[in-house]
Amino acid sequence: MAEQVRQTEEVNKGPGDQTTTKTVTTTNDGEDVSAQRSGQSTAQRIVWFITGVILTLLAFRVVLSLLGANRSNGFADFIYSVSYPFVAPFFGLFNYEAQYGVSRVEIETLVAMFFYVVVAAGIAQLIKIMRKEA
Repeated sequence: MAEQVRQTEEVNKGPGDQTTTKTVTTTNDGEDVSAQRSGQSTAQRIVWFITGVILTLLAFRVVLSLLGANRSNGFADFIYSVSYPFVAPFFGLFNYEAQYGVSRVEIETLVAMFFYVVVAAGIAQLIKIMRKEA
């Protein structure tokens, strides 16, 4: 492990003599030690961030489909178009027929969400294993 460097920054806050002290501990290569303690590297956080964005899009798709959103609406069309590549591989599972403006539960989208969480967890674990070997 690299040598640790401790940096302290004092910030005055509000009227009077109130002082808030923030201490940040970093390694020589600039990585925050608090991130190391949490057990997640930057690469793992990026994987989970990307997964979160994809899951958010898919969740919007599920809600819009449940409510029977009209595809001619700009927002609904945007969500359906952007999320389509992530759901398309799962459409054949349950005889999917494109129906917009009709309320239905998109089981395919729910399966896709579960799949992406499992894949993200696997990638994050792989990064963790590779980081320990280095």
